[in-house]
Amino acid sequence: MTQSISRAQARRIALAAQGFLDPAHSAPTMRTFARTLERTGVLQVDSVNVLARAHLMPLYSRMGPYDLRLLERASTGTRRRVVEYWAHVQAFMPVELWPYMQFRRDHYRRQRGKWGFSAHQGLEEGVLAAVRERGPVTARDLDAEFSGPRSKENWGWNWSEARQALDYLFLVGDVAIAGRNSQFEVRYDVPERVLPGAVLEHPVPTIEESGRELVRRAARSHGIGTAACFADYYRMRTVPGKNGEPSAQQAIAELVEAGELEQVSVEGWRKPAYLHVDARRPRRVSARTLLSPFDPVVWRRDRTETLFDFFYRIEIYVPAPQRQYGYYVLPFLLGDRIVARVDLKADRLGGRLLVQGAFAEEGAPPETAGELATELWRLAGWLGLSDVTVADRGDLARPLTAELLHGKSSEASSAG
Repeated sequence: MTQSISRAQARRIALAAQGFLDPAHSAPTMRTFARTLERTGVLQVDSVNVLARAHLMPLYSRMGPYDLRLLERASTGTRRRVVEYWAHVQAFMPVELWPYMQFRRDHYRRQRGKWGFSAHQGLEEGVLAAVRERGPVTARDLDAEFSGPRSKENWGWNWSEARQALDYLFLVGDVAIAGRNSQFEVRYDVPERVLPGAVLEHPVPTIEESGRELVRRAARSHGIGTAACFADYYRMRTVPGKNGEPSAQQAIAELVEAGELEQVSVEGWRKPAYLHVDARRPRRVSARTLLSPFDPVVWRRDRTETLFDFFYRIEIYVPAPQRQYGYYVLPFLLGDRIVARVDLKADRLGGRLLVQGAFAEEGAPPETAGELATELWRLAGWLGLSDVTVADRGDLARPLTAELLHGKSSEASSAG
């Protein structure tokens, strides 16, 4: 008989799997980082820096204020723990996943020239030789030698020829990302100078083995989910496809047979769900944190709506007059529910965290404004900002302002 799980229980299972039950450390260490990465599996990378880089926030949401040098240490040097690749999208992933992404690199090599990133083959060979000789290098380091005038025909990234060649070489695995400079530009190098030797020497898994490992990791990070949930985590196909890509459904069937997954039904879910055998089933989750728009808890929007009854869309690319909530809106997780959302911006020159809109969700508890104020002060401190200011936009703006002022006056009284 199929086990039935309530929506509330599924929500708590999902949050536990993502690390929101892990005990807090007053000063997060590399061990804390490793535990957090094990929960999330990947850290999505995005260039938007209106608040903090996308890959930095999920670590903060789970570990609290941490030293950014932890991620720098984990992603550089001979003992690196993570490397960037196209895992979910562009993301930091554990280095041991590199062999399991060989099917994806092979796919991109077969698709050369069909999807608009690759330059002509002679240029790619020259760029690769330059990286091998001079790496690590940025695309700008190679522009003078390999790039002509940039085309102005199309809007968008309008990348140089050197950048196009490097991106193709990155996707097929001929180069890897050694790190980024202070301008967030990618620094490319050959894989043997980026990845540990044991990773490069690992036998290449079969398509089926890769599929099982990625679905296994997705199921561990989600705790519970549908085939579509697990497939999306590492951007796999749900059903068998062409070009030798693994199928999430096939991997799920094999993991169910092996006893690693159990098919269950979840209240309100139309499709079959699967529970990881090691998933924790807490009766309570006592979280209080802000979630990045690129956090694994909310990046699959239909899953977020089903689990949390929270309709969420990022509005970065929506014209300002048409935005409902704002440019960079973060959900506020309190307990096991998303109870509010805030449009945030870091005013680094002015030393302020700007709350450009604050909105309570239907049924938000009375303590929402106070708890959110506490979290905003914590976030501001981590970002090196000394003040939090709230614009008069959204139904939570005024009570939040009052709580922030109360917190500031209480702190001043204690200091006095």
